[in-house]
Amino acid sequence: MGLFDHRNRERNADTRRIYAAYEIAHTVVDFMAAICFLVGSVLFLWSDYETEAIWLFIVGSFFFCVKPTLRLAREVQLWRMGQLETLAERADK
Repeated sequence: MGLFDHRNRERNADTRRIYAAYEIAHTVVDFMAAICFLVGSVLFLWSDYETEAIWLFIVGSFFFCVKPTLRLAREVQLWRMGQLETLAERADK
């Protein structure tokens, strides 16, 4: 199975646990990005807080960059777990 194949996450209990952990991390990062952008937007209503608003937008943007990184890391880890299973099966023969 290749990367981003949905069967990778359902292979066994370990892959389901890894998938769930990454989904939780992805959701937390999503919320953090949204909160940064929301608070940053509100702070732009007052010119005294413009610098803080800009920093919140930068931090929010960072969180948005983390999201696809988490997805790719999850898929690579699940794919590698499948490769190890394949190697173990070959060794048993």
